[in-house]
Amino acid sequence: MGKINLAATTVVSREQRLGTIIGWDGEASKLVEESGYSIPGCSGKKGNGCKLCEIKGPFTQGSVCSEQMVECQAGNVRGAVLIQHSPIGCAVSQTIYNSIYRNGLAMRGLPVENIKIVSTNLIEGDMVFGGIGKLEQTTRDVWERYKPNAIFIGTACATGIIGDDVDSVASEYSEKLGIPVIPLHCEGFRSKHWSTGFDATQHGILRDIVRKSPKKQEDLVNVINLWGSDVFKPMLKELNLRVNYVVDLATVEDLAQMSEAAVTVGFCNTLSSYLAQGLEQNFGVPELKAPQPYGFAGTDAWLRGIAKITHREELCEAYIKKERERVTPKIEELKKKLKGVKGYVATGSAYSHGLISVLRELGVEVNGSLVFHHDPIYDSEDPIQDSLAFLVNNYGNVENFSVSNRQQHQLYALLKKAKPDFLLIRHNGLAPLASRLGIPAAPLGDEHIAVGYEGIVNLGEAILAILKRKKFHEDLAQHIKLPYTEWWLSQDDPYILAKNPEIIYQD
Repeated sequence: MGKINLAATTVVSREQRLGTIIGWDGEASKLVEESGYSIPGCSGKKGNGCKLCEIKGPFTQGSVCSEQMVECQAGNVRGAVLIQHSPIGCAVSQTIYNSIYRNGLAMRGLPVENIKIVSTNLIEGDMVFGGIGKLEQTTRDVWERYKPNAIFIGTACATGIIGDDVDSVASEYSEKLGIPVIPLHCEGFRSKHWSTGFDATQHGILRDIVRKSPKKQEDLVNVINLWGSDVFKPMLKELNLRVNYVVDLATVEDLAQMSEAAVTVGFCNTLSSYLAQGLEQNFGVPELKAPQPYGFAGTDAWLRGIAKITHREELCEAYIKKERERVTPKIEELKKKLKGVKGYVATGSAYSHGLISVLRELGVEVNGSLVFHHDPIYDSEDPIQDSLAFLVNNYGNVENFSVSNRQQHQLYALLKKAKPDFLLIRHNGLAPLASRLGIPAAPLGDEHIAVGYEGIVNLGEAILAILKRKKFHEDLAQHIKLPYTEWWLSQDDPYILAKNPEIIYQD
């Protein structure tokens, strides 16, 4: 991959950097084999020493884009404001992200407030004459209204097309206002998968907010997370460590002090890959090279990795022993209640790998999963962070493992093949289709529900709760009609249109 270049204002997309794909179908073990982690410098692209081959669909029914990920990252920094330099339509997701932001603050016990995202509201005339004037006026208005500690400027497809010089505006107003004004280049067409939007936000933070002359805090741990509940502070307190939560719900100062931490960790390699490596390469903060903290095997290795870096091995072993003894009886009881139950996971890639690990700790059968993209490697290029390989090697193969960027029309055939009793999902747009098939779905609004030892118990109890409502979903399935043709519903292969595009043009 090479060193992350903070001299540039734009981030290199995931498909260029990591060989990210958004279409694949087969067994999980096969995807591990094809991803090429054992090949030095492998980009994940077939023909570059790698065997991975992407299934490219002929159309997209529905998804999100990099700009929306900037909304859910930069827009969730407390004390900062995000300007969307875009048409007002790009701001439609502000409503849902405001809800998520408020819920996240409440879960953490922080003062609840509304999200601060402002749109420049580009219209047709701006597409002809440029929108720089609007961006400058909006920047001044944001400063007068909020007096923020930082201003992010996110671009959109429209601003990318007309070529507005956002970097110059950001530089000018950083000097005028005396605060970081940070350009985030996140046009939707820049990358085929929205996860590049995570990287765009993190790139801007690394460039313009992280403290360049840090004073090290040897007991501080950067935890890269989303909006989930506060589970990491109690865990790491057992090792006499303090948590610095980033990026979501962090303050600008929290972001600035990332360069002072002893180590950077995460709960999802997809989310943390870029920021953790940027801190290691440019600021000397080591990234934890370990499996994700899911299930006994992953959590043990994750904690031991932190303990080794921070020299707290004895405290770590005592904590692991105590927690295993505490939760094992609960898990054994849950396994009895969940015996014979079959589950399906449809979430982001590395998060899905972790959830399947926990399900198998609970004795739940998992013969299918849908992930929204696949990174053949992560930014560290360290095989120990290959969360899919860790799943397969420690918890077994997943027979029906699919990659697809939230395409509803494909989910029907995938669920028909796997025949699960329930569905775990974090992006709720797919849940109604499962319900219409008689399958209850658990929308995991708390991303940290399955983290650590207690997470195994939490997930088991959540599954039992949704299974109690299974009869409602079965009744629903008897009285609805799916919005697809009988021909499509009869197909067994959800990728048939990608493999045979000529079908689309037939009468």
